[in-house]
Amino acid sequence: MKGSKLKPMHLLGIIILLALAIYKFQTNSNQNLINTGSPANETGIISETETSSSTGATIWDQASKSSNCTSNNALPDSACTPGAILSTATVSDICTPGYSSKVRNVPESLKNAVYTAYGIMSHSPGQYEVDHLVSLELGGSNDQTNLWPEPAEPRPGFHEKDRVEDYLHQQVCNGSMTLEQAQHSIASDWLAIYQTLK
Repeated sequence: MKGSKLKPMHLLGIIILLALAIYKFQTNSNQNLINTGSPANETGIISETETSSSTGATIWDQASKSSNCTSNNALPDSACTPGAILSTATVSDICTPGYSSKVRNVPESLKNAVYTAYGIMSHSPGQYEVDHLVSLELGGSNDQTNLWPEPAEPRPGFHEKDRVEDYLHQQVCNGSMTLEQAQHSIASDWLAIYQTLK
């Protein structure tokens, strides 16, 4: 018997099956990324998340320190303030007027703990704002891993970050951006977004 050859129709069938297998693999990988809602680190690998039972927050990365925290150019110390979101917050929730006021819960004791972690023992009124890295209007959590004392000066400071928060909120609510994209953008570098709004 001479060497068998694949008929063109068989070859086409094999190519189609391979293409479908690759498509299904990519779709499942993308779906897993969407379902986790976890941010990618610098290598593009999705970070592990943990849930704090006391706050209901999904914390993107474990804070590796709770003192000697330092802000850098209006950005928090990522080792102290990696960011956290409320796992239950949906687009419908955050786009409902009054949502942020309803979920805001940062008692004075927590604010004091945030100031202490960043080594701020005294300050003038309006000098700082204990700010949410991922804002409440983007589904951010009140967990300490999402809070830091953001200065008003030098600019850009917390007033300018408010503009970024409003912009991203609008983008999510009008469907131009997913909630996860907005959360990761503001947590990774809100200053970069601010530069595009100037």
